[in-house]
Amino acid sequence: MGKVEFIVMMALLMALNALAIDIMLPGLQEIGASLGVENENHRQYVVSAYLVGFGIAQLFYGPLSDRFGRRLPMLIGLIIYIISALAIVAVPSFGLMLALRFIQGVGSAATRVITVSIVRDVYGGRRMAEAMSLIMMVFMVVPVIAPGIGQTVMLVGNWHLIFLFIAVAGLIVTTWMYLRLPETLNPADVRPFTFSSVLGGFRIVLTTRIALCYTIASTFIFGALFGFINSAQQIYVGIYGLGVLFPVAFAAVALFMSFASFLNSRLVGRFGMRRLSHASLLGFIGITFLWLLVQLFGPQPMPFMLFLSLFGLAMFQFGWIGSNFNSLAMEPLGHVAGIASSVLGFMSTVGGAAIGAAIGQAFDGTALPMVAGFFSVSIVGLIFVLIGEKGQLFHPHNPRV
Repeated sequence: MGKVEFIVMMALLMALNALAIDIMLPGLQEIGASLGVENENHRQYVVSAYLVGFGIAQLFYGPLSDRFGRRLPMLIGLIIYIISALAIVAVPSFGLMLALRFIQGVGSAATRVITVSIVRDVYGGRRMAEAMSLIMMVFMVVPVIAPGIGQTVMLVGNWHLIFLFIAVAGLIVTTWMYLRLPETLNPADVRPFTFSSVLGGFRIVLTTRIALCYTIASTFIFGALFGFINSAQQIYVGIYGLGVLFPVAFAAVALFMSFASFLNSRLVGRFGMRRLSHASLLGFIGITFLWLLVQLFGPQPMPFMLFLSLFGLAMFQFGWIGSNFNSLAMEPLGHVAGIASSVLGFMSTVGGAAIGAAIGQAFDGTALPMVAGFFSVSIVGLIFVLIGEKGQLFHPHNPRV
């Protein structure tokens, strides 16, 4: 297939994960009321349960895709994703809802691990970073429109229809992938699916300093994003009273990230992943520190447009961090791309989900826990980047990266 079709397909495969999270955010209040959840913070578990399943399952898809190819494990994961979404349509209790969301996350993990492996099969170095940036640009369209779709569905029906929409979207993308995507795994890179082989692959990943440090840095940065997703409905609707305009505010921030990913795809070939991602991380720290000062010493609540402006600027930096950190972590691991993508995805997702859950559960009726969380995780991220780079920022190791 051509490059454009490849980029769009990879983006939509990854976007199924974002769809399963973002489309339901406007319906969290109704889901909680329908299933008897009294504590507002407990509604966030609908997101957290999915992320835990999504993170844990990534450990298995990588080794499976290194042994059996990319197509078969991807199709199995997509089928799990679709069936669990259909089952949630008729779910009778909150406990079963969480179990099915966990299972849906298990299926969706294939779209994260195997998609990155496929891109690494096809591209390397700055070309991979460029491709991942374009994928992220298309991928970010889903967070822009998903809450609006969820809100529209809620206007014509109830929250059950949201999961029916998820299942239909998954079926469409699965059919396209089945018909058009060839196997990308090089036969020379097939690894036996044995305990020693898998353990060896994990050892390679965990003992590669650059890969490990960038993964841990990504984990903390993504923890901030998950913290926002957990708290978004409570902040936008509870604090600022946006009501049905909640998806508009959510989309505005996502647009900042999408635009940043587009710029990254245009600039990374010229400046390299390290220069762009290191500068954006320092920018993220500076903006979130200013945001924290305003939150602590400014008017309460912070004027909405100021809140949205600072948030958008922070997430613009995030758009440059995410794809570059992921590419930097994967760059030295092309020969074990499947297992590498599994370990890196597991660490960043499960760790990020745990950090995000802690931020979300700290919600106290103000935006302070989220803002403080953003600044704190950015400092930790910088520490691990410095460890990985032996204290030297902005310096490319070779002309390709």
